[in-house]
Amino acid sequence: MAPQICGAPNRLRKMTLLLIILPLLLGWLLDLLLGDPARLPHPVVWFGKMISFGEHRLNKGSHRMAKGAVMAVALIAAVFCATWLLRHTVSQLPLYGTALVMGFDVVFIFYCLAGTTLIREVRQVFLALDRSLEEGRAQVARIVGRDTSELSAQEVRTAALETLAENLSDGVIAPLFWYMLLGVPGMMAYKMVNTLDSMIGYKTERYKAFGCWAAHIDDVANYIPARLTALLMVAPLLSPLGGMIYRPVPSLPSPKGEARRGILRFVWKNGRNHASPNSGWPEAALAGILNCRFGGPHYYFGQLFDKPYIGENDRPLTTDDMKKAVRINRTAEIMMVLLVMASLVIRSIW
Repeated sequence: MAPQICGAPNRLRKMTLLLIILPLLLGWLLDLLLGDPARLPHPVVWFGKMISFGEHRLNKGSHRMAKGAVMAVALIAAVFCATWLLRHTVSQLPLYGTALVMGFDVVFIFYCLAGTTLIREVRQVFLALDRSLEEGRAQVARIVGRDTSELSAQEVRTAALETLAENLSDGVIAPLFWYMLLGVPGMMAYKMVNTLDSMIGYKTERYKAFGCWAAHIDDVANYIPARLTALLMVAPLLSPLGGMIYRPVPSLPSPKGEARRGILRFVWKNGRNHASPNSGWPEAALAGILNCRFGGPHYYFGQLFDKPYIGENDRPLTTDDMKKAVRINRTAEIMMVLLVMASLVIRSIW
């Protein structure tokens, strides 16, 4: 009997650790397998409707910046508090409370991650472009905010890969980062922050004042995740296994030795070459790995924005580049999931 008694606490500890990491693992696997559920209600859609409702009623007259700030802070706080309250209520149910709150976490983690959907959309851009330039422009318009009607084939591919890099941070790494810090309520609040920025965080005549606070809050929320994303993207390249994980594009030499070490200098130099304080970092990481050039002037809502270039090699991008970029995204995603799991386990032990 003694071995069983002594072993019981260890089994209980292992079960507790499993329960801590299981919601994250299951939620991430659901996103990996399914992507965004097209036929199911999505919280981000509700967020968009809430933002649109408030913007149409408040973005007029005087004090637009103050009204935009109040709306942004109120919506973010409301989402955090509502998620926390709903989760707490579920956890207090007399029957199956633990199982229900785990299911609650799995579902909302699944909803907050967008890695698979983004990869599918970018693949579709390259496939559409193989059929015709017009189809490529129409497809990339689904995932970018810029005007795509006059883009060349090279610009369509560039826009898709820039979005893939930027949204690795916004759609995967940042939600996981805020889950690591504040759990599901923090993850959901971050999604509201990101949705606010994507809808009203532009420096156009309509949104410059009203969306100012939304943009700044998003900058703060993504400051660490954007730089962490860039680090996760280039980290495998610096390891001895980098050549196997990031197989080179056939037309380019394999990045070895000094070239691999130089990627960090490249990211540090070019990560700040962006209108956003954050988006340039993952874009610089991808541009450095692919040895290509991102950025440049683009039209948003009919207004020209002259963005700095990231990188100097304006070489033609190909489907091989897209496939390599997808491998980069998936590798960084897996590393982040493992990092968050390790953090949760360490915190539970301490």
